[in-house]
Amino acid sequence: MNSALVFLAAEGEKENPLIPPWPEVVIGLIAFVIVFGFLAKKLLPTINKVLEERREAIEGGIEKAEAAQTEAQSVLEQYKAQLAEARHEAARLRQEAQEQGATLIAEMRAEGQRQREEIIAAGHAQIEADRKAAASALRQDVGKLATDLAGKLVGESLEDHARQSRVIDRFLDELDQKAEAAR
Repeated sequence: MNSALVFLAAEGEKENPLIPPWPEVVIGLIAFVIVFGFLAKKLLPTINKVLEERREAIEGGIEKAEAAQTEAQSVLEQYKAQLAEARHEAARLRQEAQEQGATLIAEMRAEGQRQREEIIAAGHAQIEADRKAAASALRQDVGKLATDLAGKLVGESLEDHARQSRVIDRFLDELDQKAEAAR
């Protein structure tokens, strides 16, 4: 058994499982440098190019978004200005319509008042004309009745028209004076 332990101990010094043999380290290192060099020469520029394009696309998208946001803000301000102007114009038109309505109402009232006064004046003139016609007709009828009655009382005909008219006019004038005095 002793010889087995010595053999294992000698073998253990010869090969340490944690430390690889130098030729494997050198071959591994050369393979690593070759693969790293290949990746650095061929794959790394392509990756950098894709990353740069992506970065530019993102920055371009951000710039476009900022430009769109600035434009949207500008459009919003224009819209608000147009809306304020439209509201102002609507208020002005409403005020003008109210003023025109008030003017139209005043004109219509004045025209109505004028027409009313014309109708009243025409009515008064018609009433006065009718009163005069009625008074004239009444004078003639009263005069005729008075002369007929006077003729029957006197017993002779009073057909003298000039005298008859004077008597009737005097009589009716006296009646008018008494009527006015009674008022």
